[in-house]
Amino acid sequence: MFERRRFQQTDTLELRLLDEAKCLREQAEMLPPGVVRDAVIRKARQVETGSQISKWLRSPGLQPPR
Repeated sequence: MFERRRFQQTDTLELRLLDEAKCLREQAEMLPPGVVRDAVIRKARQVETGSQISKWLRSPGLQPPR
């Protein structure tokens, strides 16, 4: 039987997603205009949106269903 490896995250999900978006935007700046660059920029936007959604879900204003 396999033992599952556990990994404790040191940064929040929002920070990790924002770091990923920053790296993707830096990659996009180095690419020439075209399909690949547009795809990288689109991925960066998706990651930023995911970070915002995660932050929204963690906000204290939301109440769990009863």
